[in-house]
Amino acid sequence: MTETEYDKLIEDFFISLEDALDEQEIELDYDSNGDIFTIIHPDNSKIVLNKQPPLLQLWVATRYNGHHFNFEDGQWIDERTGVELLSFLDDAVSKQANTTIKLGLTY
Repeated sequence: MTETEYDKLIEDFFISLEDALDEQEIELDYDSNGDIFTIIHPDNSKIVLNKQPPLLQLWVATRYNGHHFNFEDGQWIDERTGVELLSFLDDAVSKQANTTIKLGLTY
């Protein structure tokens, strides 16, 4: 993947994430600032998604831990755990919100 393809992939994903958060019943705020996308929960805890262009990775930090995702076979996969990003985000957002949340994101 080229850096241009990577940038477009992340940009499209961040836009999809904004749309998904806007549709949730629970009040989840967000801040998108170029390379960093922050999901802000009602208790002010955060999940931070951070572009890493030199590595072509997407890093995600939650209240509990951090993860590095690589794009493999059309999906973002955590290099340490093998977990896929979209299911990871549903679980992480739900855990921090103390309620089940399905973002409904797709690639």
